[in-house]
Amino acid sequence: MNIRKGDNVIVITGRDKGKKGKVVKAFPKLSRVLVEGVNKVKKHQRPRKSGEKGQVMEVAMPIQVSNVKLSQ
Repeated sequence: MNIRKGDNVIVITGRDKGKKGKVVKAFPKLSRVLVEGVNKVKKHQRPRKSGEKGQVMEVAMPIQVSNVKLSQ
């Protein structure tokens, strides 16, 4: 895997095609990378304490390393 943490990459396929971002974390055994601002999903969180409301959070998920390339 040539892409490491801190590299600037461009997404070449998928719904986020054309987006640029920095690699936050790399998962070499899974062949995935976590890119900031790319592949955001909405995650519902239950209330932790009584009287507190639940919330919907946007979380970035890892994408396949084959779907990104290094940018200059």
